[in-house]
Amino acid sequence: MAASSAFTGLRCCRSFLRVAGRSRTIRSLPTWSATVSPQPKTIPPLTSLSATAGCAAKIAQVDLVAALAHLPRRADPRLLVGLDTGDDAAVLQLRDDLALVETIDVFTPIVDDPYDYGRIAAANALSDVYAMGGQPVSALSFVAWPMAELGPEALGRLLQGAQAVCDEAGIALAGGHSIVDKEPKFGLAVVGTVHPRDVVTNAGAHSGDALVLTKAIGTGILTTAKKRGLCTHAELQPAIDSMCTLNAAAARAMVQVGVRAATDVTGFGLLGHLGNVLRASSMRGGVPLGARIHCDRVPLLPEVARLATIGACPGGSARNLAFAAPLLQCGDAVDHARRLVMADAQTSGGLLIAVAPERLDALLDSLSRQKVAVRAVIGEVVDSDAAGRIALLE
Repeated sequence: MAASSAFTGLRCCRSFLRVAGRSRTIRSLPTWSATVSPQPKTIPPLTSLSATAGCAAKIAQVDLVAALAHLPRRADPRLLVGLDTGDDAAVLQLRDDLALVETIDVFTPIVDDPYDYGRIAAANALSDVYAMGGQPVSALSFVAWPMAELGPEALGRLLQGAQAVCDEAGIALAGGHSIVDKEPKFGLAVVGTVHPRDVVTNAGAHSGDALVLTKAIGTGILTTAKKRGLCTHAELQPAIDSMCTLNAAAARAMVQVGVRAATDVTGFGLLGHLGNVLRASSMRGGVPLGARIHCDRVPLLPEVARLATIGACPGGSARNLAFAAPLLQCGDAVDHARRLVMADAQTSGGLLIAVAPERLDALLDSLSRQKVAVRAVIGEVVDSDAAGRIALLE
């Protein structure tokens, strides 16, 4: 859908976007006119209208692998990153000095406030571009909305939230597509750019690399607890703040230093996304790689450990743990609740970075200069008897 028809009622303004070194005039959509809704209405909690929340709505890894096996591979010399390694985004080379980064992320509500839902969904989608070392340049939205139950005012707030994060990222929310549905769904398709030499994939980790995490985990547990009445909004707020934080600064730091591999931690949890890095890197390097994770070094959002012990776990986290279990080794002190936390389905999580040990201090310094609040060294990549084996240590 063209921008002019996608967001009726928006006042457009002109702004400039720098793409591949050139300033280009674009249409941006930063503000709403008063015609969004003449009658604000009381709406039900957004999360009450969906069976799953945020990135926990992802199809289980085992089912996704089985489905993708039916998709024929197409050789394209321009495609630098495609389906083979299950990376965060596709990368298509256009010139010797320019490649496109392409991604799409859509999910059901993870919070009840439409504005925050839009902010979180936008930050989550943009994260894929940052994880590849790229810079986003534009976005299109997709929304499915129960108009009778929620109305246009709430939809307007959702889009305002998404636009606010796009403004922070310096890009236009340039248009989109909408349908009526019983369950709310929202997300962005994002296009970014990167120099081909600066692409950071999930397939470059080496034995001995340090593993650095740039956000605390536990968003799946906290949002599930809120939906079940097991925590307050004040206890949920740190998770909302984390999910709305862009990974732009962490991405700048890792590109400046030069790292071996990276991914963002979202719906497959820390264990699932780390497993993807290990398998992709094993395939690329031709030797099986595993990892050691020191659980006490993994930063958790407040109240997560307590809530995990009383069963506040989304279904996606349990599926993640079941998928990881065959290659998971756990110390005696790592109980089931701790394992679920390590597998917790994140939404708009931080970057998980594999960096050569001699560059670790430089990365931590760069993250600090970029004012990245969380910069935890949580473990290391090791040689293994099987690709993807992860040891959880106390």
